[in-house]
Amino acid sequence: MGFLPTNKEEMNALGWTELDFLYISGDAYVDHPSFGHAIISRLLESHGYRVGIIAQPDWRSTKDFMKMGKPKLGVMLSSGVIDSMVNHYTAGKKTRKDDLYSPGGKSGYRPDRAVIVYCNRIREAFKDIPLIIGGIEASLRRFAHYDYWDDRVRRSILADSKADIVSFGMGERSIIEIADLLNKGVPVKKINHIRGTAFMCDRNRVDELYKTNKFEYTEIPSFETVTESKMAYAKAFKVQYEEQESVTGKAIIQGHGEKYVVQNPPALPLNVSEMDRVYALSYERTYHPSYEKYGGIPAISEVKFSVTSQRGCFGGCSFCALHFHQGRVIQKRSEASIINEAKKITWMEDFKGYINDVGGPTANFRNPACSKQFEKGLL
Repeated sequence: MGFLPTNKEEMNALGWTELDFLYISGDAYVDHPSFGHAIISRLLESHGYRVGIIAQPDWRSTKDFMKMGKPKLGVMLSSGVIDSMVNHYTAGKKTRKDDLYSPGGKSGYRPDRAVIVYCNRIREAFKDIPLIIGGIEASLRRFAHYDYWDDRVRRSILADSKADIVSFGMGERSIIEIADLLNKGVPVKKINHIRGTAFMCDRNRVDELYKTNKFEYTEIPSFETVTESKMAYAKAFKVQYEEQESVTGKAIIQGHGEKYVVQNPPALPLNVSEMDRVYALSYERTYHPSYEKYGGIPAISEVKFSVTSQRGCFGGCSFCALHFHQGRVIQKRSEASIINEAKKITWMEDFKGYINDVGGPTANFRNPACSKQFEKGLL
């Protein structure tokens, strides 16, 4: 199938005059299912959308952001596999010397707080185009949150980025729902019922929305309140933590001045057949050839010959954000799907005869609870 287009010349080679969606990535373009931008862009492609990728654009102007023109339906954006601040700085707040997700492993290809910076440039370039953000940096900053780097509580990333929607957690379900509604001409401000998404609105719309959407919601202390009180912050986070159950979780609202952050319930987990389809998409399983002259992308070395077998974690450890991002339900692939991917790996020219790893973030948890119901698609 080849890589998705990254410039006008590659668009022209495909006979495209316009993109449906532009995907902005803070990581270099690696078309491998260990990278979120690869999964989301290939999934959109499989649903018939024309997707272009601009990886690590120069954020000092709008030039790079506009090189493939204004997309027809919207812009999707992630700062990468790792939060950009964690990517740039050690726990001691010292600047890191390398970046494994950039050409040649060199740092400096993305800004601090990349989601916010990229969004500002998109707004400058394309004004009111639908703007959907996702990935770790956006997902984990969707409410008012303590920021270690500034040593203060910051507003929701929705307030600072001016994005329309956060697709939080695993975005396969929500991103296709959003794309299909935009394709039908639904204004992005009216896309407010999808599980696994968050947005901002006026307080007087909250009750109206949830009466229509039939979601129960709970209100947590406002940004202003959690800024003033550590106890209020702890209470707010406790509710966020408790409502991340995909089946029983309620919607959550949090005041930010005259606006409210509204988080719909988490997306339902993928069942086995849905997971199989995601990992059977037409990935190139390596980095874009334009990086060859820089020495490639170091991050691919650990995952190129690995197979993801499951997602999620029901451990819920207090020091880890995995369950907050991937969910508490273990989502697994079928044995046939895993074997098929392993066979594809053996056909690669540089395959050395062994697969590095078959697993996931929680290698000891291989099956969901109530696995029979889950596999039948009842959960």
